[in-house]
Amino acid sequence: MIEAALLTAILWYGILSLHAAESVRWLLTVFELALFALAAAIILKKMAGRRSAPPHPIAILLAAAALWALLQVWLGISVDAQRTLEAALGWTVNCAAFSVTLAVCARDSIRRRFLTAQVLFGLAVSIASVIGLYTVSALGPFTYKNQFAAYLESVMGIAITFAIRDPHRRLAWLLVAGTMFASVVAAGSRAGSILCLAELILLPLAGYLRGWISAPSLARIAAVVVASGAVLVMVTGWETTWQRLQEANPYSVRADLLRSSIAMTRDRPLTGFGLGAWSAAYPGYAHYDDGTFVNQAHNDWAQWAAEGGIPFLALMLAVVALLLRPALQSLWGLGVMAVFIHAWIDYPFEQRPALAAFLFAMAGALAAETSTKAATASPPACRPDELSPP
Repeated sequence: MIEAALLTAILWYGILSLHAAESVRWLLTVFELALFALAAAIILKKMAGRRSAPPHPIAILLAAAALWALLQVWLGISVDAQRTLEAALGWTVNCAAFSVTLAVCARDSIRRRFLTAQVLFGLAVSIASVIGLYTVSALGPFTYKNQFAAYLESVMGIAITFAIRDPHRRLAWLLVAGTMFASVVAAGSRAGSILCLAELILLPLAGYLRGWISAPSLARIAAVVVASGAVLVMVTGWETTWQRLQEANPYSVRADLLRSSIAMTRDRPLTGFGLGAWSAAYPGYAHYDDGTFVNQAHNDWAQWAAEGGIPFLALMLAVVALLLRPALQSLWGLGVMAVFIHAWIDYPFEQRPALAAFLFAMAGALAAETSTKAATASPPACRPDELSPP
């Protein structure tokens, strides 16, 4: 339980320091060192208890990502060795976040508390961010609306799943999910609004199809979702997202960046230009030049292919493939999968190492839930609406 509390504190610190860490590097260093220290403590504890288990396949893949970056530097492949070394550190942090959460959340009771804490913290962040948006024009600890949306996508699915499986607190959890959705709409994230809306619609439907809730319960959930979502969106504001949806060619710039990334991948399909080095290689492949610095491809998948080549893209596809079944089994994990979908048109996993670590920590909790269920016997059948939260 102490380890879960420490992990939660570290992850929350990372989220709260996102904005400040842009200019004060040591804030991010504190986050990284704290996570590594917790990982070391867990390893030593397992060694002392002589408890060993083979590493999870996803942990192996994330470790391979860090090693691939180091190999790019060693072979002189990277066009910006410093950024590639930073990327190696970032992927090591992602691996540590996944592995620590996987170990900490092995027990059902601890995992439930951990997930509940993430939802409640996400609710607080969403409310504070909307208040900040309309008072000081700042989105809480986030500087970019789509990264804010990706963060809430990863935790909103937990609230919806809790609502499905806990009829006694259903209204409260639906209001939590509705508040998160409304804050994403207020922030002006088009893709985030669509993905969060999809979670609100599809997860209850999936729960009904799996027999977790009855048809009347599904109807009541739908009514609450529509009513609360509409009211909360009216309260928080919808004008920014609506105006952005009216743009004639909203993704024209992203399309140019995608073509550039594809050209980069075509030139170095096996080696890439170095993880983290997309911005250094991009000027030679730019389709336009308006005098501004382009820092990201606005498509993590295309950027991974350009920076790491097809082998690295295959590595990341393998991570998603390994998470897909657990996500479908848990339902709440579909929120984590939504972030990987969002990554096709933005960069939730780039630029903010603490946010990426949080997202892989949620993947670790998802993997832990599936591993625990696989190690135990099937539970007795329950009537609809009598299932406990995951």
